[in-house]
Amino acid sequence: QVRLVESGGGLVQAGGSLRLSCAASGSTFSINAMGWYRQAPGKQRELVAAITSGGSTNYADSVKGRFTISRDNAKNTVYLQMNSLKPEDTAVYYCNADVIPYIARPTFQSPSYDYWGQGTQVTVSS
Repeated sequence: QVRLVESGGGLVQAGGSLRLSCAASGSTFSINAMGWYRQAPGKQRELVAAITSGGSTNYADSVKGRFTISRDNAKNTVYLQMNSLKPEDTAVYYCNADVIPYIARPTFQSPSYDYWGQGTQVTVSS
């Protein structure tokens, strides 16, 4: 079993900062890309930022220059530093990881699977 546990959400005023963390645990052989998604009420879930195992990053246009994604491969943890927060950043933030689970003598060519965290609420007040 692979488990993703998020932390760091909360309530902050516009212009403030928050840092989200997501730790992967369990039977992980290798973790490829990790990322953060968000879903606001009445809207579809959208990609916020993603990072490969090699450190390449990708951001939604709406957060470029304000959010920074990073990861610690030794800790199987991904972070999202969110600065200059706006009310429109209010959403439930979900961690996502593309994982090769430790099943039946895995290799780096073994199939990988998407795993999701339970979500953490971020609320930005105006």
